Amino acid sequence: MANIFANIPKELPAELFEDIVRNNGVEIERIVSKGHSSPLDGWYEQPRNEWVIVLQGQAMLVFADQQEVHLKAGDYIEIPALQKHKVSWTDPDVETVWLAVHY
Repeated sequence: MANIFANIPKELPAELFEDIVRNNGVEIERIVSKGHSSPLDGWYEQPRNEWVIVLQGQAMLVFADQQEVHLKAGDYIEIPALQKHKVSWTDPDVETVWLAVHY
C-alpha cells in the first residue's frame, strides 16, 4: 500500500515526476510542483491521451490556441494526444500534487 501524499521532498528545485503504474499502453504518474512552470519555448505534445487531476494545490494550463485553464484541487481535464499545451503557473506557496494518466 502507498499514499499519494507521502514522501514529498521538502525542497523541489525541479518538478517531480514519479511512475505509479506503467503497463501495456497505460502510465499513471504522480507529479509534484511548487511554483514550477514549463519552459517558455516549446510545448508538451504527447503521442497519447492524458487525463490529469489536481489533488492538492493549483495550476494553470495554457494551450497553443491561447486557451487557459485554471485547475484547483479536485479539477480534472482530458488532453487529447498531440494537443500542444504547457503549465504556465503552479502555486508557489503549497505543493501542487497531480495524478496523470497517459493512455
